[in-house]
Amino acid sequence: MTTEIHTAAGPIRPEELGRTLVHEHVFVLGEEFRNNYQADWDEEEKVAEAVRDLSELKTLGIDTIFDPTVLGLGRYIPRIQRIAEQIDLNIVVATGLYTFNDVPHQFHYQGPGLMFDRPELMTELFIKDLTSGIADTGVRAAFLKCAIDEPGLTPGVERTMRAAARASVETGAPITVHTHAASRSGLVALEVLEQEGVDPSKVILGHSGDSDDIDYLTGLAERGTLLGMDRFGLDPFLPLDRRLDTIAELVRRGFAQSIVISHDAHCFMDFCDPVEERAMLPNWNYRHISQDVIPALLDRGLSEQDIDTILVANPLRHLTG
Repeated sequence: MTTEIHTAAGPIRPEELGRTLVHEHVFVLGEEFRNNYQADWDEEEKVAEAVRDLSELKTLGIDTIFDPTVLGLGRYIPRIQRIAEQIDLNIVVATGLYTFNDVPHQFHYQGPGLMFDRPELMTELFIKDLTSGIADTGVRAAFLKCAIDEPGLTPGVERTMRAAARASVETGAPITVHTHAASRSGLVALEVLEQEGVDPSKVILGHSGDSDDIDYLTGLAERGTLLGMDRFGLDPFLPLDRRLDTIAELVRRGFAQSIVISHDAHCFMDFCDPVEERAMLPNWNYRHISQDVIPALLDRGLSEQDIDTILVANPLRHLTG
């Protein structure tokens, strides 16, 4: 049992985790792209906006977010530290690599059987982030992140997933996997992780909520994994009513202990134009679950105890064992 949980503002006691959204980004931006092409970037303005948005989330009853922003998504911990120091909300950060296809060139030639034949560098770096801290920030990651999307188990995806799995086995840290629900890639991810000795109970299969295939979801839950119903507000992937009905049916079947929820939202993302994003996805923000989703789930028959299981007990068990 973990006796402390590492956050961007330092360690906290497990009981301080509280109501938790397990998949929220603060910033998703390529620092190399930003430095070369985003001349209008205002660091102070963006930090202030993040402080405002995350402080508002705290007033809506959320105590903690997991931020799975890793290599490939623009992780920059000093900026997250600045924000964390100004808010009461806990930010739990991750290590890992986000890729749908190949590994970055920093890893392309280094590794077992490669030009520079050596033990897996990714595993080494992930373990360092979890046990010693990220760069010189003093912030330790508390979980791992990897991904498998529509391209499937490419060599780069498999290598990354196995590296994350080995870091998890060595350190005890849990894993969040970005999955592609339409291709049922959660099944593939779970198979690879189990081959490396990862206990399914230490895994969140992210974006499972993009599917309302109950057989697929219950099959995963029966193996012990947590289902990341974590894209509330991203209605093009699955409309809100179908997301809500799916959770209600899972709870009705006795799987409340297998569900975690979130938005996969952000304060700033350079994948899209912010104005167009707000127009197309008006509910894709940190407020949607507190203001709309929880009341709707209660209307569908979930109890307050079910909500606490999903928002408090399940994330706490995931991090602490």
